[in-house]
Amino acid sequence: MFFQRLYHDGLAQASYLVGCQKTGEGLIIDPHRDSTVYLNAAKAAGLRISAITETHIHADFVSGSRELAQITGAKLYLSAAGPAAWQYAFASSSPNVQLINDGASWMVGNLKIEVLHTPGHTPEHVIFLLTDTPVSDQPMGIFTGDVLFVGDVGRPDLLEKAAGVQGASQAAAKDLFTSLQRIKQLPDFLQVWPGHGSGSACGKALGAVPQSTLGYEKQVNWAFKQQNEADFVAAVLDGQPSPPPYFAAMKRINRDGPEPRPQSLPALSLADIKLANRLVIDLRSANDFAQASIPGALSLSSGAMLNRWAGWFVSVESTLILIGTEAEAKTAQTELSMIGIDQIEGFITPDVLAEWCKTNPSQSYQRLPAASLVDQLDQAFVLDVRTPEEYANGHGTNAVNIPLNELPKRMAEIPNDQPLIVHCQAGGRSPIAMSLLKPHFSQPMLELSDGWNGWYELQQEHHI
Repeated sequence: MFFQRLYHDGLAQASYLVGCQKTGEGLIIDPHRDSTVYLNAAKAAGLRISAITETHIHADFVSGSRELAQITGAKLYLSAAGPAAWQYAFASSSPNVQLINDGASWMVGNLKIEVLHTPGHTPEHVIFLLTDTPVSDQPMGIFTGDVLFVGDVGRPDLLEKAAGVQGASQAAAKDLFTSLQRIKQLPDFLQVWPGHGSGSACGKALGAVPQSTLGYEKQVNWAFKQQNEADFVAAVLDGQPSPPPYFAAMKRINRDGPEPRPQSLPALSLADIKLANRLVIDLRSANDFAQASIPGALSLSSGAMLNRWAGWFVSVESTLILIGTEAEAKTAQTELSMIGIDQIEGFITPDVLAEWCKTNPSQSYQRLPAASLVDQLDQAFVLDVRTPEEYANGHGTNAVNIPLNELPKRMAEIPNDQPLIVHCQAGGRSPIAMSLLKPHFSQPMLELSDGWNGWYELQQEHHI
C-alpha cells in the first residue's frame, strides 16, 4: 500500500493519496483546486488516479474533486446523505459520479474503503475506513475529515453562521455528539487522519500534529470526555470564532460544482491599468509597500498567509489587479483560486508600478522598529491588531486592541485627530492593517515593523 499526506499550509488543509502498488490504482481524498499537486504526486508514486472522494461539502476552500475527475477520468465518490438543499447538485448530471451512503464500500485495487455517515460538522459528512486487505481484514486507519481532528472536533455552526441556515447549530451539535459516540466504538488502534491542522477555522483549537490514533484521542481529546449531550452541545458551540466571509460562497460553489480555475494572467502595461471598480492587491514585501503603492491597495504579501487574509477582505465577486513579479502573481493566482477568487484582470510588475507612480499620486507611510518610536508610543493612539488572546498575554499600557479581522467594521473606534501607530505581534499583519486604514484617515500614521515583540524587548532592555 502507498500512503501520502499532501498538506497545504495556506489552507491548513490535508488531502491524501492512497494507492495499491500491485494494481497501480490510486485514490485522492479531499483534493483542493490545484490539480497539479495530485497529478505529480501520483506520477511520482507510479499510480493512476482511478478514484476521488471527499468527506463533505467544504466551506473553507474550493474543492478540486470535480476538475481532477474530469482530467483523469477517475470515478468520483460523493456523499448522498443530508437534506436536499445540501446535497451535491451536480452529481445527477455527471456520469462519473457515484453517490455513497452509510455502509457503502468500494475497492481501490486491493484497498477497501468503507463509508460511515457522520453528520455534525455538515449534514452530509462522511468518513472513510481504510483496510489493506492483503495484510488484514481489520482497518488500519480512518480519514476523519472535519468531524475529528487531533485534539479537537469540527465546528457544527457553519451552516448557520456561514450559509445562513437559521437555528441549524444546535441540531448539528447534537448530530456531532452522536457521530463521535459512534466513532468512539471503533478500535483504539486505528490511525486518525484528519482533514485540517492548526490554523484552520473549521475548529477552535486544532493540534499541529499531523495524525493521531483513535485510542489516544479518546484519552486526551476534550470532546470524547463529554458524556452528556447537553454539556457537549454547550461546550462545542461556546467560543466558536466568526468564520471568514468567503465561507458562505464556498458552500454554494462546492455544492453546485466549481468551474475549472482560470489559467491566463496577463502582464499589464501602463496603458492597460484601469483602477475603476478594481481591487488592487500588492504582493510585494511590507517594506516595498510602505515606500510606494497605488492608493487603496491591499497589502497581502505572497505566501502561506495570502488566502487566509484574502478570505476576510476580498469578495469572490471582486475584480482584482495584482502587483508583483510574474512568479509572485502566478503563485497568488493559484492561491486565491483556492478560495474562489478567480476574477484577476492581470498583474503590474514593480517596474511598471514605478513608472505609474511618476505621474500619479502614490500611497506611502513610515514603517519603523520600536526602538525608533520609543518617544512617540505615549503620544499617539496605539492600535494593536493581534488576537484577544495575544493581547491578553502582554500589551502596551495605552494600546487599544482591535483584531485585524474586525478592523473594517470597527474603524469608528479609531480617532482621526491624533497620530496613529499600528502593530501586531511581529510585523506580518500590521501592513494589512495599514492598507485597510490608510484610505480612511488623514493623520500621521506609523507602523511598528517589529511589532509587540520589538516593543516588549525594548521594555526589557530599558526597564520601561
